[in-house]
Amino acid sequence: MTELYGSDAFSPQQVAERVESVGVAKARSPLLSLFMLGLLAGAFIGLGAMYFVLVTSDPTLGFATGRVLGGVVFSLGLLLVVVAGAELFTGNNLLAMAWADGRITTREVLRNWAVVCASNFLGAAGLALLVYLSGHTDMNHGAVAAQYLKIAEAKCALPFWNAFFSGVLCNILVCLAVWMAMAGRSVVDKAVAIVFPISAFVAAGFEHSIANMYLLPMGLLLAEVAPDAAGLGPCRWQACSATSFP
Repeated sequence: MTELYGSDAFSPQQVAERVESVGVAKARSPLLSLFMLGLLAGAFIGLGAMYFVLVTSDPTLGFATGRVLGGVVFSLGLLLVVVAGAELFTGNNLLAMAWADGRITTREVLRNWAVVCASNFLGAAGLALLVYLSGHTDMNHGAVAAQYLKIAEAKCALPFWNAFFSGVLCNILVCLAVWMAMAGRSVVDKAVAIVFPISAFVAAGFEHSIANMYLLPMGLLLAEVAPDAAGLGPCRWQACSATSFP
């Protein structure tokens, strides 16, 4: 098959086998290793979200241009996760493959998801605090801060089911990106495989739970200092809840 198409990528069958093998290894990782790699993944996705906000804060960009370009730069987050190595909750949903084949137990899957999700939150929120203290949000005469507040307000205002199904659609594309990245043999292969699905979900406005773990804490931090920057009042932020995390 590879000779037919002139590609040295792994075949779909080989990718499926690799996904299952990696899933078994992830499910049985030592707790401390899982936690530390989860912290890294949360921070990596936060860096992608930071890059996205910086780009979309430019009012001179058209709607489609800003969304697509923002999606391309947001891909940095998953590229860091895949190439540098980290444990990301949304990507680890692929553990369901090894579970469905009976290679890991339900308990092992739930343990991985619980530890990784919690550590992703700590990594993403911790990065938000560091970025806030760095003064990054003052860039472009405060337009970056205003964009953070605008994004966070919109996420907090999402109806639960809209947020849920938007999260499902996002995760489908994230898992496809991880799946295709595992077909590649080089960093360039993985980057190409990641950029298109990730930029698609960002441009479409779907909800990435781990990115929200960076964006919402950043919005909360900024709202304490300048709640009127995007027309927000403190009472709006008291109502912001985890329903924005599909």
